[in-house]
Amino acid sequence: MTHYAALDAWIDQHFDEEVRFLQALVRVPTDTPPGNNAPHAERTAELLNGLGFTVEKHAVPTAEVQAYGMESITNLIVRRPYGDGGPTIALNAHGDVVPPGEGWTHDPYGGDVVNGTMYGRATAVSKSDFASFTFAVRALEAVARPTRGAVELHFTYDEEFGGELGPGWLLKHGLTKPDLLIAAGFSYEVVTAHNGCLQMEVTVHGKMAHAAVPHTGVDALQGAVHILNALYAQNRLYQQVTSQVAGITHPYLNVGRIEGGTNTNVVPGKVSFKLDRRMIPEENPAEVEATLRRVIAQAAGECPGISVDIRRLLLAHAMTPLPGNRPLVDALQKHAQAVLGEPIPAVGTPLYTDVRLYAQHGIPGVIYGAGPRTVLQSHAKRADERLELEDLRRATRVIARALSDLLA
Repeated sequence: MTHYAALDAWIDQHFDEEVRFLQALVRVPTDTPPGNNAPHAERTAELLNGLGFTVEKHAVPTAEVQAYGMESITNLIVRRPYGDGGPTIALNAHGDVVPPGEGWTHDPYGGDVVNGTMYGRATAVSKSDFASFTFAVRALEAVARPTRGAVELHFTYDEEFGGELGPGWLLKHGLTKPDLLIAAGFSYEVVTAHNGCLQMEVTVHGKMAHAAVPHTGVDALQGAVHILNALYAQNRLYQQVTSQVAGITHPYLNVGRIEGGTNTNVVPGKVSFKLDRRMIPEENPAEVEATLRRVIAQAAGECPGISVDIRRLLLAHAMTPLPGNRPLVDALQKHAQAVLGEPIPAVGTPLYTDVRLYAQHGIPGVIYGAGPRTVLQSHAKRADERLELEDLRRATRVIARALSDLLA
């Protein structure tokens, strides 16, 4: 039996255990918001301890978490040192998720398995890679028994809010400084670049009035509609801008939330909306934000009596490939092709991820893990999120094989 076949065989022998591990993680909710995620970290640590891992719990101070808009965050680090002379490779996945929403045909926190598919929130993004990374490391240590370098597991809990109190907090406080990073992703591509993201809240102020005498007020909703039309006009212009990064198309803007008014018989005096502007790697975030602010202010100025407040909620920089990520790309592509039986491209993604935070600290990273070919197929952030268990098995094999090469 070859070295790689032995790794595969170990994973196969322990695969039922890996599935149960993932089910246990899915069954502890981590809806963000509200973001009370420390209980999941405690459960994860308990499961990891049961596998013989020593787990560091890094609780973010409550005041910081609440100021951030969440309730509790405890980030986890597992360190597995093997010897001098090799790289330290971090494996990062996030446990926080968007709330389930409506339309589920399976319990979103049940981890039900039907015809080889597990259903549940975070089965694909990204509690699945808590499992793939953990069991890849177990296989590595049982079979390859590396004698140089180290592996670290980073399980964090605020990716949906931008990662600043997850990986960002661990890196800022000097709790880790790996040489290379693999972050949670899908199985059929190695992602080396991703979009940036700017999120803003725009509050439109008018003047309340009784609906029977609307001329005595200033309708903030009409003002907001005018501003939104100006923003949607910008969105059409973005389609004419093309990224040179494979897998990324053009910038785009989405308004995902709007609220305001007091009653149906009252002219609304205040309306607020939140927008999400995805930035391709070639764009300058400062210029993007300045342009949006100018468009909003100009549109508001065209509406007598209307004023606006604009607040930045999030600025996540794009990730571009760092020199030094080549060993990761080569190892993952080599073994993914062998395991999946097809060439695996290295591409960009329109998502934004926590990997950018490692890149900002000079740590080359890529995105790879357990999942289907597309986000759409995974139902991530939609009802009936799911994971084909064979993709979990295959990703675990690929990661274990790649780690064995990188630490050889």
